[in-house]
Amino acid sequence: MPRVALLTATLLTAFLANSQSYDFRIRTITAGVSLSNLSDTLTINETITFLKKTKTEYTKKGYEVQTLRIVTQNIYEYLGSKSYKEAISYLKVMDQIAMREDISLSIGELLPPNQYKSDIADWVIQLIKETDKINFSIPISSFSGGVYPNSIKAAAEVTIAVSKNSEGGEGNFRFTASANCPAEIPFFPAAFHKGKRSFAIGIESPPILTEVFSKSDWTNAKDNLKRTLESTLKPIETIAESISKSKNWIFHGIDTSPAPGLDASIGEAIETLTKQPFGGPSTLRACALITDALKNLDLKTCGYSGLMLPVIEDKILAKRAMENRFTVQELLLFSSVSGTGLDVVPIPGDTPYDVIERIYYDVAALSLKYSNKALSARLFLIPGKQAGEIVTFNNPYLTSSIVMKID
Repeated sequence: MPRVALLTATLLTAFLANSQSYDFRIRTITAGVSLSNLSDTLTINETITFLKKTKTEYTKKGYEVQTLRIVTQNIYEYLGSKSYKEAISYLKVMDQIAMREDISLSIGELLPPNQYKSDIADWVIQLIKETDKINFSIPISSFSGGVYPNSIKAAAEVTIAVSKNSEGGEGNFRFTASANCPAEIPFFPAAFHKGKRSFAIGIESPPILTEVFSKSDWTNAKDNLKRTLESTLKPIETIAESISKSKNWIFHGIDTSPAPGLDASIGEAIETLTKQPFGGPSTLRACALITDALKNLDLKTCGYSGLMLPVIEDKILAKRAMENRFTVQELLLFSSVSGTGLDVVPIPGDTPYDVIERIYYDVAALSLKYSNKALSARLFLIPGKQAGEIVTFNNPYLTSSIVMKID
């Protein structure tokens, strides 16, 4: 073998021997499109074709892609002359397409900022009952507009109505009150789209954090995490940029939030660093460290790009909740140095309306403390359950936990 070829082979072998393969998934490839009207299924179907081709590009290179998602502009922007009630039949058609193609769909924000509609909760109940794949949100604050009292009123009414009119209150999995959230978040239900067709990517990466923290301490954990995430996620960005150029779709970036799953716990990652159960002293410090790393990556990022702490989507967080190691208020405290707010938090089904409203005010206020903080609140009111009781779910993405007390 020629000396140059031998040297190249040697260097390649050394590189492969020293490289680290990290266990993570692409949680979602989310495409954002603007529909011309409620009957614009052509755009939906064209977007599905794009998403499937994009998924193929990633799977060919060895990546696991969990979900494909489509988000439209806010629904009130393409209602046209149709009423919300008339829109249901059109949304059912979209939902049937999404079901057939195994695509999740978001119709964005239900109402314009700081607007209240007295029958919006009744409409949502009908939507939840007649569709399966459609997600939606209500904005409760923005940096430009401040806190939206009318929106908070509507969001509280929707949350309670959905809990009473869906099995186990699980309909609230598809709804969130969004605080200071930008367009093009790839994660649902806070997603909404603006402008030209585009796509973004969300990551399920807690195993990366766990692996890094198992070999780090407080002095080097942030630098190690930053370096590892950049090297691991850069190829995903490169593929996306190539797709963007060849298919003429705008690439907004990667939402680097380490979204957990039932076998990918962010709670485990945090405990690996702190050496303490989640909720104890140093939990806040770990949340801040992770967020600092996420916010300073040399990558094209979008969306939350912060720390997610969804109680009933993470077995370790659910377990620590059952051990009463943290409260709902402490989750919000952790969000002050991280994000993304209060996500899938199980609370008593009889929680009063005014308490829900006050929680939303707190989330809205926190989102405005820092101009770039996107938060959301997805509260699970569990019908017939009181604080301290065990709750189980039919949704395969949710784990058993305890109904948390609201102090």
